[in-house]
Amino acid sequence: MLSLSMIVRNEEGQIGQCLASVAGFCDQLLVLDTGSTDNTKAIAAEAGAQVESMEWPGDFAPARNRALELVQGDWVLVLDADEFLLSDAKAPLQALMAQPDVLVINLLRFEAGAAQAPYSAVSRLFRRHPAISWNRLYHASIDDSVEKLLQAEPQWRVVDCPEPALLHSGYQLESLLAGNKAERLRQAMEAELVANPGDPYASAKLGGLEIESGNVERGIALLEQGLSRCTKTQFSERYELQLHLGIAHAHSDLPRAEKHYRAALDEPLNPRLSIGARLNLGALLLRLNKLEEAASYTEAATRHAPEVALAWYNLGLIRRKLNDIGGALEAYESALELAPNNPEIHQNLGAAQLLGGNFDAARASFLTAIGLLLAQGKEEEARELAAKAGELVKLDAA
Repeated sequence: MLSLSMIVRNEEGQIGQCLASVAGFCDQLLVLDTGSTDNTKAIAAEAGAQVESMEWPGDFAPARNRALELVQGDWVLVLDADEFLLSDAKAPLQALMAQPDVLVINLLRFEAGAAQAPYSAVSRLFRRHPAISWNRLYHASIDDSVEKLLQAEPQWRVVDCPEPALLHSGYQLESLLAGNKAERLRQAMEAELVANPGDPYASAKLGGLEIESGNVERGIALLEQGLSRCTKTQFSERYELQLHLGIAHAHSDLPRAEKHYRAALDEPLNPRLSIGARLNLGALLLRLNKLEEAASYTEAATRHAPEVALAWYNLGLIRRKLNDIGGALEAYESALELAPNNPEIHQNLGAAQLLGGNFDAARASFLTAIGLLLAQGKEEEARELAAKAGELVKLDAA
């Protein structure tokens, strides 16, 4: 028996899609509400969920532990309302759950819209075992309890699902600054570092946020301190620390940034989890005019994660600089299949079409890019593009 475990609050716009994604896959749907004032509970109940309530305890771990007390399944799948289960992962997950010595299944989660880290790994599917519980303030995790359990009961295995299993729309480092998530993350990680100075996980999260916020000097200090505390088996933490160090140095010290990106790629992770470092290294090599190597890294990114539009877009830029116009056109078209409303891709497609002598197609691409910029409220950028493109091709031609 498989139970879904959720904690929610005011999620009426998302919870229906989440619950629909596990319909027929989970035997029990447990939704623990922590104070909704909208229709979240009614939507969950209508979807067949068992809805329970508790006051918000102040952080996620106690709430997740309370939900864990209420589920009845042999296995537990934990989702947030802004996540949903991908259909293609269901069969592989069922096969892994059928193995008698598997304790935890790590899930690949696609972070919708996140350019630097389009994938993350989360421990969200596990056997219901009395020794498994949640801790940590902000990003509650079962990992610490699982590590202790494996020491006491070494017969268990922790495995990875090879297929992307979850789609997540709610957490992207690039969008944290738009709301209160950044401040919540900052407070939680500051508190964690007071209790555990140099903790690699907290240093990576807070260091990355500081760099994103423009506090580069402090960010680098946090990341380097976390890196010095990493153990040999903390592959994910070391990867994230090296990635953010590369980002921090990319504007001022390209060789140092390159060194950190390469170190990040040395970590033995699922290739999808290291797409950010691969793409950043490819872009950096493009800046250094190391075009063949840039193409190699970026082509690898498209093989490992063909669903990431940025990989195809970057490949188009590199191929165009290599004077491979046909290859650039193919890459831009692949990017547009994934991100059809991205004006920058249309603009660069137009430039490549122009170099290939297809003036009518170039005109159409430039006009599409201008229209998208206007629709997105970027009037000044639209005017600049119209002026620049108008010097190359007649935009008002019939």
